Amino acid sequence: MKKLTFYLIYLLLLCSCTQKRFTSGITSISSSDFNVKGRVVSVYTTADSTDFRLSLTDTVRFKELLQPKETQICVFTDPDKKFQTFLGIGGALTDASAETFAKMPEQKQRELMQAYYSKEKGIAYSLARTNINSCDFSSGSYTYVTEGDKELTSFNIKHDLEFRIPFIKQAITAAGGKLTLYASPWSPPAFMKDTKDMLHGGKLNPEYFQPWAYYYTKFIKAYEKEGIPVWGITIQNEPMATQTWESCIYTADEERDFLKNYLGPTMEKAGMGDKKIIVWDHNRDLMYQRAKAIFDDPEASKYAWGMGFHWYEDWTGGTQMYDNVGLVHATWPDKNLMFTEGCAESFNPARYNHWGLGEEYGRSMINDFNNGTVGWTDWNVLLDETGGPNHVGNFCFAPVHFNTKTGDIIYTNSYYYIGHFSKFIHPGAKRIISSPSRSQLLTTAFINEDGTVAVIVMNQGDRKFTYNLCIGKNAAEVTILPHSIQTLVF
Repeated sequence: MKKLTFYLIYLLLLCSCTQKRFTSGITSISSSDFNVKGRVVSVYTTADSTDFRLSLTDTVRFKELLQPKETQICVFTDPDKKFQTFLGIGGALTDASAETFAKMPEQKQRELMQAYYSKEKGIAYSLARTNINSCDFSSGSYTYVTEGDKELTSFNIKHDLEFRIPFIKQAITAAGGKLTLYASPWSPPAFMKDTKDMLHGGKLNPEYFQPWAYYYTKFIKAYEKEGIPVWGITIQNEPMATQTWESCIYTADEERDFLKNYLGPTMEKAGMGDKKIIVWDHNRDLMYQRAKAIFDDPEASKYAWGMGFHWYEDWTGGTQMYDNVGLVHATWPDKNLMFTEGCAESFNPARYNHWGLGEEYGRSMINDFNNGTVGWTDWNVLLDETGGPNHVGNFCFAPVHFNTKTGDIIYTNSYYYIGHFSKFIHPGAKRIISSPSRSQLLTTAFINEDGTVAVIVMNQGDRKFTYNLCIGKNAAEVTILPHSIQTLVF
C-alpha cells in the first residue's frame, strides 16, 4: 500500500511538472482579479478615406453578455492570461535620418521629436537602433579606424559627432531622458574581410575575430563617453545576405562560434556582461535554423539575450512567415525575440498616402507580438523626399519624410499604425489573450503595469461592422470602419 501511495504521488508530481513545462510563458491569475465594472472603453481610430488619425472616436461601456451567438462578431480578451513582457517600440536612428534632420528648421525638428517621442503629444517611442560603421542609409562608406589598423589604436567616432550623435541625444531628451538603444554593424572594415571590401558580402578573416570583438566594446565605450547609453548590440545585420551595400556573411556555425569564443567573452572581460547580445538580425525564413545552432549550444547560448528578425522574407514572392517566430518562441521560451528592422521598399512619393503602407505594419506587429515578440523596431525614423540619403540607391519609405525643397513634413499612414501600439502599450506591460471570431479582424492586447488595458483591433476588410469586445461575461459594443485600426483603452 505504501509503495502504491508513493507511485501515485510521483505521478502527480510528474504531471504537475509536465504541465508547467508546456505552459511556460503564461501566467494565470484567478478570473476575479480583473473586473470591468466602472471601466469606460476609449476608442482611438485611424481609418482609410477619413480624417481619423489616432483620433478618439468613441467611448463605450461594458454590459452583460452571458453567451455570444455565432452571428455576433466578437473579440475575446482575457487579462487573466499573461505572456511576454513588453520592452518597447521604436525606429532606427541612422545616418540618413540624422542628416535629413539636420536640414530641418528648428521648429520642424521640435515637431518631429515631439511626434515620435512625446508620451502626451506623440506616439511615445521608447526603443531605438543605430549603426556601427556605415550602412546603406549613410551618405558614404566609413569606419572608425584607419585602414589596416589591427590594434584599433586609431579608433574614434568623429564621423558620428557631426550629425548622428547630436540627433540621438535630442531623441533621448525628447523621450524623457531614457531610450533603449542598441547598435548593429553592417560590415567590419574592409581590411578585416576576405574580400577586402565592405560592400558585396564577404567574410570576416579568422585573424580578425578578436580585433572585431574588441571593436564592439570600443564603440559602446565611445558612445557612452558622449552620454549615450547603449543597451545592447546585434552581432551582424543580415548575416546571410550578400548586398550591394555594406554586408558580411556568417553561417549559423560561424556566428555561434564568434559569439561563444570571441564576442561574448570579450564583452564580459570589458565589464559589459550586462549588455544584451542579439543574434541573427535577419529575416524570419531561416530563424529557426539559426536559433537551433546557437541556442542549443550552452556555451554560446549563455551570451545570447535573444534573437532579432526582419520582415523581408517575402522577397521571393511569398508571404511573411510569422509562424517561424512562434516556433522559436515555443522552442526556446527563455530567449527574447525582437523585430529589428522593416520598411516599405521601392520608394515612390506618389504612394505617400497609400493605405497599404500602414496595414503592412499593423499585420506584422499584431502577428509578431502574438508569437512572443517583446520589442519592435522600425527602420529609418526619417528620410528625405528621395527616400534617402542612401549611397547605393537603395531608397525606401519611412513613417515620416521631410521634403528638403518645400520644407514639408509628410506623415505616412505607417506612422499612425505604429502609434496605435507604441502610444498605448508601455514598457513593462504584459501581453494578454485577444482572440477574434472573424478572420477580417486581427488583434493583440496588453495590460500595462498601472492596470490599464490596450486592445488593438485591425479591420483588413472593405466593410464597416460592429463587434463585441468581450471580457468574461461582459462586452462593450464597438463599431469599426473599413481598412482601419483601433486601440481600445480601459
